[in-house]
Amino acid sequence: MKLVKLIANLGYGSRKDVALMFREGRITDPDGEVLYADDKVSHEHIRVDDEPLDPPAGLLLMMNKPLGATCSRKDTGRVVYDLLPPRYRLRDPALSTVGRLDRDTSGLLLFTDDGALLHRIISPRAQVAKVYEATLARDLNGDEGALFASGTLMLESEREPLEPAVLDVLGPRHARLIVTEGRYHQVRRMFAAAGNHVETLTRVAIGGLTLGELPAGQWRALAAEEVAQVFSAPPAV
Repeated sequence: MKLVKLIANLGYGSRKDVALMFREGRITDPDGEVLYADDKVSHEHIRVDDEPLDPPAGLLLMMNKPLGATCSRKDTGRVVYDLLPPRYRLRDPALSTVGRLDRDTSGLLLFTDDGALLHRIISPRAQVAKVYEATLARDLNGDEGALFASGTLMLESEREPLEPAVLDVLGPRHARLIVTEGRYHQVRRMFAAAGNHVETLTRVAIGGLTLGELPAGQWRALAAEEVAQVFSAPPAV
């Protein structure tokens, strides 16, 4: 792929904009030597305004989604895409969230521009575990674990029972729940079906990938070995 098209596809501007950037000497190598549009150079050796070029197509990144942000592109309020560099909205192929977290749920959110990878992660067949920590309005009554693990729990307006889920009690009103589905407001509705109410909810892991020390509102691209962690078992309590 020619450099102008490559850089334009990463959202730095139209092809005309990028051609002008070359003429202005803003595209360089790591040593500061000016590059030209017809140069043959690897992705990692390209700099734009002295900054490394954004990751190529096939990107998977993680964000610690803060409360109050939605995963919609069209919401009139704060959206998760506002937390990324503006050019990330212009990437081609487009960057999308891998599933969603609602406005009142924080924690681990993935983005990718790889449609096949997105579907591999969210496909019910993949059984990728999503791990949540919840604080509850009332004390757990002790039978939630058996209910969630039964594979028979039917949520209101649903036609199929939920797949078995694993509940770990962390305190009287604090629990960790591992689910392999992504139904609408699933975790909140599960606790509601058990007679409780979720007050705070955070997704702390997807498969074996955890938030780590990533601050709320921050994001980073994932290395290949971290992508593989998404399909591994979640960490133990």
